Amino acid sequence: MNDTLEFNEIYQEVKGSWNDGRLRFSKQTVVYKNSKTGKVDSIPVPELTQAQWRRVCLGHGIKLCTSTGNIYKYDGFKDTDLEKISEYFKANYKMELVEKDMSVKGWNWGTAKFNGPLLSFEVNESPAFEIPLASVSQCATGKNEVTMEFHQNDDTEVSLMEVRFYVPPTTGDEGSDPVEAFAQNILSKADVIQATGDAVCIFRELQCLTPRGRYDIRIYPTFLHLHGKTFDYKIPYTTVLRLFLLPHKDQRQMFFVISLDPPIKQGQTRYHFLILLFSKDEDINLTLNMNEDEVERRFEGKLHKNMSGSLYEMVSRVMKALVNRKITVPGNFQGHSGAQCITCSYKASSGLLYPLERGFIYVHKPPVHLRFEEIACVNFARGTTTTRSFDFEIETKQGNQYTFSSIEREEYGKLFDFVNAKKLSIKNRGFKEGMKGNDNMYSDSDDDQHDAYLERMKEEGKIREEANDSDDSEGESDESFNPGEEDDEIAEEYDSKASASESSADDGDSDADRKKKPAKKATFVKERKPRKKEKKVKDSSAPKRPMSAYMLWLNASRDRIKSENPGISITEISKKAGEMWKQLSKEKKEEWEAKAEVAKKEYDRAMRAYKESGGGSSGSSKKERKKKGGKNEEKRKRKSGGGREKEKERATGNDSFKSREFISSEESSSESEKGKGRKRKGSDDEEEVVSTPPSSEESGSD
Repeated sequence: MNDTLEFNEIYQEVKGSWNDGRLRFSKQTVVYKNSKTGKVDSIPVPELTQAQWRRVCLGHGIKLCTSTGNIYKYDGFKDTDLEKISEYFKANYKMELVEKDMSVKGWNWGTAKFNGPLLSFEVNESPAFEIPLASVSQCATGKNEVTMEFHQNDDTEVSLMEVRFYVPPTTGDEGSDPVEAFAQNILSKADVIQATGDAVCIFRELQCLTPRGRYDIRIYPTFLHLHGKTFDYKIPYTTVLRLFLLPHKDQRQMFFVISLDPPIKQGQTRYHFLILLFSKDEDINLTLNMNEDEVERRFEGKLHKNMSGSLYEMVSRVMKALVNRKITVPGNFQGHSGAQCITCSYKASSGLLYPLERGFIYVHKPPVHLRFEEIACVNFARGTTTTRSFDFEIETKQGNQYTFSSIEREEYGKLFDFVNAKKLSIKNRGFKEGMKGNDNMYSDSDDDQHDAYLERMKEEGKIREEANDSDDSEGESDESFNPGEEDDEIAEEYDSKASASESSADDGDSDADRKKKPAKKATFVKERKPRKKEKKVKDSSAPKRPMSAYMLWLNASRDRIKSENPGISITEISKKAGEMWKQLSKEKKEEWEAKAEVAKKEYDRAMRAYKESGGGSSGSSKKERKKKGGKNEEKRKRKSGGGREKEKERATGNDSFKSREFISSEESSSESEKGKGRKRKGSDDEEEVVSTPPSSEESGSD
């Protein structure tokens, strides 16, 4: 049999909240590690007195009782785990894992039994529910009634506020009140903080950043009492998770940070961290309110009755001895300025980020502590306001993201080397290779500096360009902008309906009708649309442009991306594909580049054959130039013809009609030239019938 048994996703109930973690059975200890807080509970095997297997809400659970009176309950086991755990207990713990049935009758009357720190409510000798008395914050009595109030947990959506028990009066024993006896049993085990006795020591007027203000801190044997002008806080030492002692960047002050779970509360405000600020120059002479023998017996040399030194040293020594936890200090990290922290901003407030040996901590508003084991990845990003700073983003395994912005670019190399040494996953690592160990990567010149974020943006832009180019055909090319020709083309498109006016001018209209109509109509912007549509005419017989390596890979991977991310949108597919392509290994990319090269060669061969057969973009472009030249030439002819016609009308007066025998040879030649020009244009422009706009003189004949 294995020496250890491990189970993941095992739940432990903490003040009404189910916290998941990992449970391990070994020959010496039973260890449970909370995934959320990282807190570790260790139970020595010799202290185990009883083990029960029970059917509970999250499957099956184990209840362990110890000789010290503590009870531990773990839920989330499967039915098939019973045999394996039972055999392990018999072989290593010499203990029987007893199956215990719970009462599911739903009755609200039964027998209340006090079993150490638990109040068990039993119906027909089977427990219906159990209340940990350590969760009780207050107990009040009434007539034949006892009310229990509970500590609230902010992590729960629904919390149990109170439970009331009806205690029937007894007639046998007149000397004691059953209601008071019931309440005293609860209070003896309840977590009700009462400041009884003298404090071990008192620190006066300490500056506190969170909660803000100056507080007197009274140190009691089991809890910490913050006494301020407005609020009082009582903090049990059992709620202290970690202690931090952090030097300020100015090297003249010190932060002392106390991490709390559950946090202290004031109304709707929760304080997960208690942050004290000390000056290094402030000294104190401290005398403990205990005799020397008691100090030696209780603290085993960690504290003495009379001590002197810096104020922050005295506070940290006393807290370490009473809480019995190590004090975390910054590790080997050293920033560009020589400090052990980095100046940055979080949620629009400036503060200090401390890289530690096992995580990051940010002080002070709001304080943030992130352990390496709960970090999924980190990312270095360009700052949004200036190029002389960058952002440091941390994403946790729970999906939360923390962005520390406005970090000086001189800290870039130091922070990147630290993150890389701790083997944290870096999102844009591929663009930072080769920068390792280079402390001067941010030089004074923006042109000479190595900017990983800029390279990433360029790479993403290149990928998008390749995706766009793959959809365009070979025959399309952008024409250069020519202001002189643009107006001509717009005017010709506008006058595409002017054939009727020309014919009416040939038939002859009166001068009065000419005066009523405007000389020239305005050109509308919307009439440019047909020109754009005509420009993008594609030759269906032309070979299709080959795809790039990225597009070939994307077409092959699109279905897989959709299946792995159900409900993903088209834009998210493109974004996801870009990230996957960047993370693709060099060998994989070379495979797709080889396929793209083969497709390019096949396209070149097809294009040569297409051009040899008379197709291609060169012929079409020549035809377009020919059309454009023909249009300009015809327009010049028509303008000259219009001038001669005007002179003719002046000579003949207002005659709007002339018989054929009175038409001069000059006019007939002009008319014939106009007809020929119109006819020639119709033969040249077989694909589109467009006529030039009339001049100011001709428009009068409309």
